[in-house]
Amino acid sequence: MAAIEPQKEPPAGVKTAKKRSQKVLLALPKGLVDPGEKPDQTAIREVREETGLLATPITKLTDIKYVYVRSWGDQQRVFKIVSFYLLKYQSGNIDDIDSAMRIEVKRALWIPLEDAGLKLAYRGERDVIRRAQEYLQNHPEV
Repeated sequence: MAAIEPQKEPPAGVKTAKKRSQKVLLALPKGLVDPGEKPDQTAIREVREETGLLATPITKLTDIKYVYVRSWGDQQRVFKIVSFYLLKYQSGNIDDIDSAMRIEVKRALWIPLEDAGLKLAYRGERDVIRRAQEYLQNHPEV
């Protein structure tokens, strides 16, 4: 499966609240819904932008709701809902992303699906992987 290592360094000139550990953090691609865009379209676009891969949707897996505190700027609490979809690879090369995306993504890489539950940093995303594995087990035609 495709995963990303988010860029840990803040944008130039932005102060952070505290220094983070140097441990490699792997996550699933995600981002904001553009005006007029449906969540599945956002998933396809974000995967393309953050990994370099073109994919088609198979099914929606789940929504994750969480709150985080911005580590830069105003330190505000942000409530977020992220919709995750199981996508099927169509074309492209992993980590072949626009240089402008390097502000968000340090690198994109393939990891074995069976290892993803151990490698992804966020509990909610590990649940997404479990759901993807269950779906694929119950739908061998995919």
